[in-house]
Amino acid sequence: MIETTIAGLSLRLATKNDVPQILSFIQALAEYEKLAHQVVATEEKLAATLFGDKAFAEVVIADYQGKPAGFALFFHNYSTFLAKPGIYLEDLFVDPSLRGKGIGKALITYLAKLAVERDCGRLEWSVLDWNQPAIDFYQSLGATMLDDWRINRVTGPTLQAMAQQFPG
Repeated sequence: MIETTIAGLSLRLATKNDVPQILSFIQALAEYEKLAHQVVATEEKLAATLFGDKAFAEVVIADYQGKPAGFALFFHNYSTFLAKPGIYLEDLFVDPSLRGKGIGKALITYLAKLAVERDCGRLEWSVLDWNQPAIDFYQSLGATMLDDWRINRVTGPTLQAMAQQFPG
């Protein structure tokens, strides 16, 4: 699935030429989530990790009436229980001025269709607990919130310290 156009909305897999727009969307998402201070991504880093020799993630770009409207950044994970790959949606963002036009729904259902086409066992993502509009939106699409699971994260100096604990 490469490109889909529905009533002025175009969805397509991003190319290296989209890197500046992808970074702009990331920065806007971080601002919305009050996490702008954590963004260290650059165009160079995104180009290398999204479109370099080893791509670690993929991006779907939404254009509405010819202008950038939003994006979904995702990568494959794996379920040992299902013995199948899955898709993990890392970021979903729609320009605030264009919300309510079905762009977010189009992006996430595009990923669901892609997951089915790629024979994935599931589509997963996280949502901040204070983001009730997003929670309501995801539940309206049939998503199940997994209250009994907690995300664990190790970054920066803590990641370095943990790696040094490996006996080898």
